[in-house]
Amino acid sequence: MRSTLRSPFWGAALMAVLLALYIVLVGQRAVAFIATGIPIGIGIGVALFVVAAIGALLLVLEFRFGLRITRLGARLEAEGGAPADVVAVRPSGRPTREAADELFPRYKAAVESDPTDWRGWYRLGVVYDAAGDRKRARAAMREALTRARMTGGRSRSS
Repeated sequence: MRSTLRSPFWGAALMAVLLALYIVLVGQRAVAFIATGIPIGIGIGVALFVVAAIGALLLVLEFRFGLRITRLGARLEAEGGAPADVVAVRPSGRPTREAADELFPRYKAAVESDPTDWRGWYRLGVVYDAAGDRKRARAAMREALTRARMTGGRSRSS
């Protein structure tokens, strides 16, 4: 059984709290620079506010993406469509890259055979993530979200 302390949620929550603290501290510095009344200080303060706003926006977008993917994964699991493949894992619980690479052709073929099915895209994203290819994993997951939204998440038999 997996420890709840090692859950990805807690890691994400800790990073979010740290980023929020950083944003607050940057905001305080921005106010201090603007309060100097010196043109260069005001410019630096405004720039710091922009950085803090971008950080806050990215934090919100990342959490929104994570929540949507988690819900989509729960729906796939509830349908009984979660991958049942058993692969070798490291002590951390992450699959080994070699094990993920062996599964990749099958999941890529499933997406190529039915590119409108969000389930295939989701599974492909999981395999990309296991292989350590975060960029492609996120792209596949975004495609899964788009396809699920377009089809309303209907099952294949609908």
